[in-house]
Amino acid sequence: MTAIGKEAMETMEKVPEDKLSSAIQVMQGVNGFLEAFGAKPEQKVDLDQFVMSETDRGREADAYIRELRDNDRL
Repeated sequence: MTAIGKEAMETMEKVPEDKLSSAIQVMQGVNGFLEAFGAKPEQKVDLDQFVMSETDRGREADAYIRELRDNDRL
């Protein structure tokens, strides 16, 4: 079991008996929400798609920093 799974189990063990049904409904709602948007636990996101190539990054870095400064975001 992963550390996050263990933490989830420990958290559920702390829930009082009379509140378990509510906690289970919340978890089922979260699972339904994730399924509605197509998220699957085994699905991995390719983070490389968000990274510019080195040449693009070098060319655009100064303009990007300037834009952030001009828009008071840096």
